[in-house]
Amino acid sequence: MTTVRLAIAAATVFVFGGAAQRASAQSLDFESYRTKVEPIFLKKRTGHARCAVCHEASNNAFRLEKRPPAGSSWTEEQSRKNFEYVKNLVKPGDPASSRLLLHPLSHQAGGDPFHNGGEQFASKNDPDWQTIAEWVRNGK
Repeated sequence: MTTVRLAIAAATVFVFGGAAQRASAQSLDFESYRTKVEPIFLKKRTGHARCAVCHEASNNAFRLEKRPPAGSSWTEEQSRKNFEYVKNLVKPGDPASSRLLLHPLSHQAGGDPFHNGGEQFASKNDPDWQTIAEWVRNGK
């Protein structure tokens, strides 16, 4: 009987723990993402390629949809797909633990040791880094 109770308790934690994590990820605001964060992926940064150049149709965790040939930005449907990928790279409410912010950040500023696209953000004071961090921070 005790084994059954433990199994039920473990299953409950697994199911509700996963639900809590999904609910947390769902708290990220799509409109803020689309209007403030996503344009950063198209921005030309001195000495670097745009994020979209390498991450459009890539096969890694940070995947972006390929933009329409006639457009300079993504359609709403494409942005929603991008949002689904991107939200898996952040910890809502905690920018300091979010891979989307740490991977392209300068190693000297606390970022990952290596990013194929270079150190897109020299410091956490970069306005674009701050914009993404604010979006993540507000995703509680």
